[in-house]
Formats: sequence, structure tokens, C-alpha cells
Amino acid sequence: MILELHLIQNFAPSNLNRSDTGSPKDCIFGGVRRARISSQCFKRAMRTYFREKFEKPENLAERSTRLIEKISQMLIDSGRDEEPSRKAALAALTCIGLKASKKDSTKTEYLLFMGRDELERIAAVCNENFDGLSDDNVSDETKKTVKKALMDLMKEGKAADLGLFGRMLADLPERNRDAASQVAHAISTHKVGLEFDFFTAVDDLRPEDTAGSDHLGTVEFNSACFYRYANVNIDKLLENLQNDEELTKATVAAYIRAAVEALPTGKQNSFATHEKPSLVYAIVRDAGMMSLANAFEKPVYDPKGGVVDRSVESLVEHYGKVTSVYGDDARSRLFITTSAADASSLGNNAGSFNALLDRTMEAIFGGGEV
Repeated sequence: MILELHLIQNFAPSNLNRSDTGSPKDCIFGGVRRARISSQCFKRAMRTYFREKFEKPENLAERSTRLIEKISQMLIDSGRDEEPSRKAALAALTCIGLKASKKDSTKTEYLLFMGRDELERIAAVCNENFDGLSDDNVSDETKKTVKKALMDLMKEGKAADLGLFGRMLADLPERNRDAASQVAHAISTHKVGLEFDFFTAVDDLRPEDTAGSDHLGTVEFNSACFYRYANVNIDKLLENLQNDEELTKATVAAYIRAAVEALPTGKQNSFATHEKPSLVYAIVRDAGMMSLANAFEKPVYDPKGGVVDRSVESLVEHYGKVTSVYGDDARSRLFITTSAADASSLGNNAGSFNALLDRTMEAIFGGGEV
């Protein structure tokens, strides 16, 4: 079963996701330049939302190069000494091929994405084999015992965000986790240019007779209405979460809420752009996925000004054309909108976000059409 989310979201002047030069990210689509917010940027915002709001914090993951330190601290908290604990944590990860950084032995070679439950169980394995792992020369027997234990427990991890977004372990491919969710780069529905804000800053303690400013510069920004698309393979998520139906339900509900509520943090102190989506469209299908990005291959334009209503109209028109050719086997099609455009042909207007969330969850887990 597949959950799809389509959003139209208009942002005032902002720089939510910038390149290495400080410019808002962009791309060419339909032959013209569009504003862009990368999928990584929105996924990061959604994962952060999970960490703050998820009702089952024990079923979250940590992505860090500092897991040696994290595991060793768990050992210290259980009564072990500091230096042997660090040795044991490093030796345990080394047993399964996860190496320490050559520049800093307290960190791993690259970012690792591990469930909190996995980390706790790794610490437990370290405790059980503490003497052997904290030895300067770990025996082959200890390595074999620890490797088997860790490989088994990493097969059974249940972290919601890890189940959604997956992980890749270059040195341990057999414990990779395929993502259950896909998030597209958000692109503007219309042509966008780049603008500059020239700013000055004055020293509060400067002498009164000093003319001019003590600091000046420029910030690049744009303003754009974005089309956003994301999906979740519910069956894959259930598999990733060890067939835990209760955890899967909580994860999907939190995912929908995060997709709608979470925002990138780039330059928010400068621009404070906290606009809600103008359209949220949730589709539940038994199979198949379909982005509606091509609704905006021809950039929207309204000579009277404004792009939100025209964007919604383009999405509605494109959805009708695509489904008339390829069919639409959706078991649930629900939307909410603040736009004046007529979106009724998309499906049922849920009226409020909470109603859309509840009815979409019923369509996925209740087994009926909504």
C-alpha cells in the first residue's frame, strides 16, 4: 500500500536552503529557472520534527559520527571505567567492520544511522563481553562472539525515522535498510529570479560623531510557491519496523504531520517565513506512485498577480488528464485547501488537517474507502 502527499506551499521572501555560495538553491525545469528546496533539506526538517514530537522516543534513531562516545557513556553509566569503556565500544564496532576515523579515534569514519534500541543493545553486548573487548588485544573468539551478537541485533532494530528514511553502511551492506519513504526536491511552480538584500549593522557603543555603519553586506533570497511531493510504502515500513503495527501507525501519523508542519530552518531568523501549505492532497493506493510535478512543466502565470490559485488549478487540471489516461485506483483521495481555486475534482475535502489525518489513517489501516 502507498501513501502519497502532494502539497502547494507559498513562501514569502526567504532563503530556506542555500548552496555553498549562500544563494538559494535552484534548478532548470520546463526551460526556466525555478526555486528549489532539496529533498535532504526537507527530510532533515522532518526528522527534527520527529525527534521533538514523536510519541515513542525510544523508537527513534541517532545519526552521528560520535556513536563510540555514546556507547562508551552508556557503559560508564552502568558503572564501568571511562578508558576501558571507550576501548570496548570501539572494539565492538570494529568487530562488524565499522572503523574509527583516522583523524579522531573517538569518532567513526563516517556518519552512522543507528536506532536507540540498537545502541542500547550494543552497549549490553559490550557489557557482557567487557573484559575481552577492553583488552588491548581482543581475542578471535571474542571478536566472533561479538560480531554474531551485533549482526543479529542490527537485523531486529525498530527505529521509526530509520525505517522511513533508510540507511547505508558502506562497510556493512548486509545491514543496510531500504527507505520506505521518498521525498522529492520541492520546486517552484513558476519562474523565479534572485534578489539581494543589502543590510547594515551599527555598533551600539560607537561614538556619536562616527558616520556610517560598522558592518555591511548582502543576503540573497527569493519568494516562491512550491510543489512538494512525498510518499511512503506502508508495507515496506511495516517490514522495516519488524511488523510492529502499532509503531507503524504512529510512524505514519507522525510522518504526515511532519510533512505538513516541519519547515527548513535556513535564514529563519532573518526572514521568519512560517507559511502553512495552501493545499495538502493525500492519496492512498494499493500500489503505484505518481508525482504531479509535470503540472508545472509550463510555469504558472497570472497577469492579475498571484500564483497560489493558479498553481492549485494547474495541479487539478494535470491530475485529471493523467488519471483519464492511466486510471486512478486510489482507495482514498482527501484534500484540504486555503486557496480560492476549485479543487473538488481531486476528491473529498476533509475540511481540516486533523480530519484529513484521521481519515487517511483510517483508509490505510482501517481497510475501507474514505
